[in-house]
Amino acid sequence: MADMLERITTDPKQCGGRPCIRGMRIRVTDVLDLLAAGRSCGEILEAYPYLEQDDITACLRYAAGRVDPRLLVERMRGRATAGMSTDEVMALTRGED
Repeated sequence: MADMLERITTDPKQCGGRPCIRGMRIRVTDVLDLLAAGRSCGEILEAYPYLEQDDITACLRYAAGRVDPRLLVERMRGRATAGMSTDEVMALTRGED
């Protein structure tokens, strides 16, 4: 699962530092907006042939982790966050150990 999230990259010099897919200029929010508009994965992949099914899955997992930061940390770091305060979990999402 961590490999899946490695597909999501951020670069302060690209797309305003917003999360993108594999260093390309397609933002996670672009894919999520297409899905929310009712586009199927097949339609997205056809419109953006440089994307892969795993990229779409990674966007969904990333979004799920943003809704629940503990889930994101566990997936990215392979750490259990049970018993941690919200501040501790948020520090982990910022890379503060």
